[in-house]
Amino acid sequence: MPVVLIAVAYVLGTFPSATLIARANGIDISTVGSGNPGASNVTRALGWRKGVWVYALDALKGAIATAIPLIVDGRPLAYLCGAAAILGHMFPVFRHFRGGKGVATGSGVLLVLHPIIAPFAVALWWLVTRITGKAAVGSLVAVALVPIGLAVLERPAWEYVAVGALSALILAKHWKNFARILRREEHAMSNSR
Repeated sequence: MPVVLIAVAYVLGTFPSATLIARANGIDISTVGSGNPGASNVTRALGWRKGVWVYALDALKGAIATAIPLIVDGRPLAYLCGAAAILGHMFPVFRHFRGGKGVATGSGVLLVLHPIIAPFAVALWWLVTRITGKAAVGSLVAVALVPIGLAVLERPAWEYVAVGALSALILAKHWKNFARILRREEHAMSNSR
């Protein structure tokens, strides 16, 4: 049963929200902006309303993939399935392992496992992104500060390790963004439609 749930979570994570919404609006998202199939790039290409839809769908798949095993088997399996959904989003087997950065899907996982921390993380991402104009900077700050929330809530040590691993995975997927930031070439979130 756990193996089946992990596999289902991975497949759920591969659902191509950004690709489908962009295609429905006449755009191949892989050829626009950063080429990343995620909410930030859709926002740059099609405006914030379409970006919010992508974010919501990506967060939903992370939440569903985590909530079912949480109910069925508890937190350890929920973490594993959440990680599988994030990996499915980042490295979808059906699209040559070229996926998104995992922030929205990860926020859905976080919402189920830590519903007190998740709204603060999302608000922090939004605030930093608005101030800097760069979604990658918002992602860096929000993801890096999630462990502080765990400390405040006094979660067990194994959850620090699990959250740290997921955070490191998401941040590692942003390495090209961070390199562009250092070169001052990172795409700005300037589309206000």
